[in-house]
Amino acid sequence: MDISFQLYSARNFTPWDNVFQTIAGLGYTQVEGFGGVYEDPAATKALLDANGLTMPSGHFFPIGSFEEGFEVSITQAKALGMTTVFCPAPEDDLRNGGDADAWIALANRLEEAGKRVNDAGLKFGWHNHHWEFMPLPGGEIAMELLLEHAPSIDWEADIAWIVRGGADPLAWIERYKDRITAAHVKDIAPTGTCEDEDGWADVGHGTMDWAAIMAALRSTGVELFVVEHDNPNDLERFAKRSIETLRAL
Repeated sequence: MDISFQLYSARNFTPWDNVFQTIAGLGYTQVEGFGGVYEDPAATKALLDANGLTMPSGHFFPIGSFEEGFEVSITQAKALGMTTVFCPAPEDDLRNGGDADAWIALANRLEEAGKRVNDAGLKFGWHNHHWEFMPLPGGEIAMELLLEHAPSIDWEADIAWIVRGGADPLAWIERYKDRITAAHVKDIAPTGTCEDEDGWADVGHGTMDWAAIMAALRSTGVELFVVEHDNPNDLERFAKRSIETLRAL
C-alpha cells in the first residue's frame, strides 16, 4: 500500500525542500498537494522528482477554483501529475451555519464543477470536515445532501473529522462505500491532551480504532490513504509514528 502525506500538515516546517526530503526519507512515496505548493508548479515538480515522490491528488479551495479559476487549477494539477482533485471545505458562510438550501446549492455547484474536471481528464471529489455531520436547522445532515445532489462526485472521507462531527465513521463507510475513493488518516488525542496541537494526535497514538477503520476502508476498495495532522508541533515525529502505525496494520 502506497501511503500519501497531506502537505498541509507540514506548512509550518518549510522550506519545502527540507520537508520533501524528510517525508521521502521516512518511506512515504506520495504526497497530497494544497494551495501552499501550487504557486510554482515546475519548482514543486522538480522537488517531487528529486525525492522520488509523486502527487496523485491535491486540494483546491474554494469551489471557485473549479469555476472562474478552473483553467489555472487544472493546469497546476496536470503540471504536478495529479489524477484526482478535491474541494476540501465549504466557503465561510456554510461553516457552522447555512441551511439545507444553501448546502444543496453548493452540491449543485460541485456537480457542475465535477463534470468540467472529468471532461479535462481528472477525477473530482469532496473532502469533508465536521460541519457536514452536524444537524442543520431543519435536522438535515449536510453530507447526505452533498452526496445526494452531487451524485457524480467522489468522496475523500476524512475519518477523524467525521468523529468530531459526532458521527459513526464505520456506519458512514458502509453506507457510502461506493462513493469513497480516498481517505484521510489522522487521529484524535484523548480529552485534555495535545492541546497545543488542537487536540490531534499522531496516527495510532490517539483514540481512533484505526485497525477496524482501515479494515472497513480497504474492504470497499479504497486505495488512496493520506496521512494528516492539522497542527503538529513536530513534523518528523508525527510523520514517522504515523507511517509506522499504517505499516503495522
